[in-house]
Amino acid sequence: QVQLVESGGGLVQAGGSLRLSCTASRSIIIINSMGWYRQAPGKERELVARFTRDGRTNYADPVKGRFTISRGSAKNPVYLQMNSLKPEDTAVYYCNVLVPGREIWGQGTLVTVSS
Repeated sequence: QVQLVESGGGLVQAGGSLRLSCTASRSIIIINSMGWYRQAPGKERELVARFTRDGRTNYADPVKGRFTISRGSAKNPVYLQMNSLKPEDTAVYYCNVLVPGREIWGQGTLVTVSS
């Protein structure tokens, strides 16, 4: 089965930028939707940004205007450009892909934003 691996996380100062990547263990031909979620310490996992099945994008209010989700290739289906990072963006970020009959999650990449 296809597995996802996120990369690009790390430690950054407030106001800085990071670009997250999502790499699949093999090319994914049919993707119904895909996106990024995050989970901060002590909080539930939440949507960050996502492409819907009809191609629209949804962003969580806290990241609108700062984060940009983009499409990649069958092997690297989705990216997340994060600008003007804030300490409250600190979380583990997860890639999520919906294929026919299955939802796939990556193991997450930690983003830490220092003040």
